[in-house]
Formats: sequence, structure tokens, C-alpha cells
Amino acid sequence: MDEKSHASLEQHLCLVCGLGFDTGGILFDRRLRKRMQRHTVTGWGLCNAHRKLFDEGFVALIECDPERSGVPADQDHMRPEQAWRTGRLAHLRREALARVVNVALAPDVPCVFVEPGVIEQLQAMVGPRGRLTVH
Repeated sequence: MDEKSHASLEQHLCLVCGLGFDTGGILFDRRLRKRMQRHTVTGWGLCNAHRKLFDEGFVALIECDPERSGVPADQDHMRPEQAWRTGRLAHLRREALARVVNVALAPDVPCVFVEPGVIEQLQAMVGPRGRLTVH
């Protein structure tokens, strides 16, 4: 049974893994109507595991299918809610990613969406003992 309440626990979805996690926030209905679920997703963030990797200097590479993602032709970037994730992801040091793609990534960007095949190409470049962590 799904009971409604005038209060809800705030959650965010992890940009990397897509799982919900608690933010510690509590949301209230201003009119005290019982309209809210137990948990309410309000945005995107990083779960504890991926926050730790980001703090250690890693960037997540998230493989997405561009045909299924539904990004309009006039849009130059993919939003998290548009990404059709394939399930493959890798973590690469920020400095190494900047050398490989020759693009300066803003320091507050925790992840990038990549096309299928990019992770395999990076794995081939770094070899079996490289610093690319693939999941």
C-alpha cells in the first residue's frame, strides 16, 4: 500500500549509475495536503561511490546509444534524462582524458557521455595495466 503524506524525503539520481540516493532534505507540501510519495526525486547528483571517485580526480565515461537517446539535431549536448545508457561505463583520470581527447573539461564536470566503441578504444590505448577502470 502506497500511503501519501504532506512530507517527503528528497532524493537525487546519480548521473553515473542512475540510482536514487537520499540527499538528507525533507520536502513539505505548503498546504499540508497528503499528495507526496515517501521519496521525491528533485534532480541529479553523485552517489557516495561516484562522488568519491570524482573527488579522487576521475571522470566517468558513460556509454550511450545516440540513436535511442533522442537528442534533437539542433542540440549540441545530451542531457542526463535523454541518455539511453548501454550499461558500460569507465573511469579515467581527468588529466589523462584531457590528453586523449585534447579538450579542456571544466573542473566541476563529473562525467561525459560517449558513443559505443569509445571505451574499447581507450582500453586498447592504455593496455591491460592502464588506469582505466571499466564496469
